[in-house]
Amino acid sequence: MARVKLIEPDSDPALAELAGTIRGQRRGSFLNIYKILLQSPAMCAAWFDFNNAVRWQTGLDGRLREILIIRIGHLNGSAYTLRQHTGALAEAEGLSPEACDGLKSWRGTDFFSPAERAALGFADAMTEDITVPDQVFEPLRDHFDEPQIVELAVLIGSYNMHTRVFMALQADLQ
Repeated sequence: MARVKLIEPDSDPALAELAGTIRGQRRGSFLNIYKILLQSPAMCAAWFDFNNAVRWQTGLDGRLREILIIRIGHLNGSAYTLRQHTGALAEAEGLSPEACDGLKSWRGTDFFSPAERAALGFADAMTEDITVPDQVFEPLRDHFDEPQIVELAVLIGSYNMHTRVFMALQADLQ
């Protein structure tokens, strides 16, 4: 059970526009994280807009995006993130259930390309150590241009923030 009250989007007319925007861009659904964030409508709106930019407005392909999100979910032990991103979202981007499971310990698998492995190493360093050594960063240059490297860093940082918020507030799985 979440540590803060879930706010039903239809409970307050002042939330109608924001709720309509979220539902409109989430195929009518309203995830529990947004019900938590409605405690602070300004934070909810900013989170929603930022998350949309991170996920949909970059030069990164969807498969790589889901690989990194799922890896961060594993690293941070975020059941909420894993529940949301493994399954239909991952499969839509070409990730099999076996590949998703392989992200627990990706170095020992053959599911991932050299570019994906470079990005996974970057994600691991950013998540576990925060400081990224040159020997982890430099392989990114072989596969990604500078705008994409910035987008990778923001995606990874964003999902580290997401997992920490989900876990601190004990977001219910939905």
